[in-house]
Amino acid sequence: MKNADVKISRISQKISSISDGEYYSVCWIKDGVSSIEINQTKFIDISNSIFFLQPNYNWTITNRCVESSSGYVLYLPKSILENPTFKNLHITEVRLFGDSEIPKITLAPGIEKRVQSIVEMIDELVSTNLKNREEAILALLHTFFVYCDGKCNIKTTITDNNSKSALVYKFKRLIDERICSHHRISDYADMLHISDKYLNECVKDVLGVNAKHLIDEQLIMRSRHQLKFSDLVIKEIAFKLGFSSPDYFSSFVKKHTGITPTQLRRE
Repeated sequence: MKNADVKISRISQKISSISDGEYYSVCWIKDGVSSIEINQTKFIDISNSIFFLQPNYNWTITNRCVESSSGYVLYLPKSILENPTFKNLHITEVRLFGDSEIPKITLAPGIEKRVQSIVEMIDELVSTNLKNREEAILALLHTFFVYCDGKCNIKTTITDNNSKSALVYKFKRLIDERICSHHRISDYADMLHISDKYLNECVKDVLGVNAKHLIDEQLIMRSRHQLKFSDLVIKEIAFKLGFSSPDYFSSFVKKHTGITPTQLRRE
């Protein structure tokens, strides 16, 4: 990959597709965007979403907040998705740049901040001559796509009103808000006024994993972050994340990572 291969633009006022037909577009849309028009069809209510658009699509994004940026557009050459770096990602398996649909991913709460940091770093690297910048851009793109992976977010088409997808998004939002006090599937099923069985069914149909997987995944992410970036002792982290005892916390971490919290902190 050459540095010139990847292009990036901030969404300010109005931005449109590149006309040469050689670039896929990945549009990360924040608050402030009033609409996106794709092949003469306008879509609204699209804040906090990522769209994957093929080279042959004509599109225009209109930003109503003219004083500030409301996201980014990444222009990726066709060759970029063939890079071995991306071969095992869900984004490749589900062919997000397929012919029959216009995929939209709604980011889980909190994820948008991480996505913003990643995209801002790509923006900085594309415009510099730093040594090894190509490898750094690929690594950041890989991380960006990981957050778009079907196991972390919900993939739908922009015309999909699937009620199961909506319910699973609410479930993921509740996990993000309540994970430090609620670890059981039944807790979230009660909040959503549905049965444990139906919640599991919806998560399995939409994401291909069970509901407990999402809870455990969030707990491990939070555990890693606290162990790496806080000065709290392991006992304090355990209670902060809602575990009944430090021993149970250590057992949980070792089960899901293969190492103890102490070892994880030292990595």
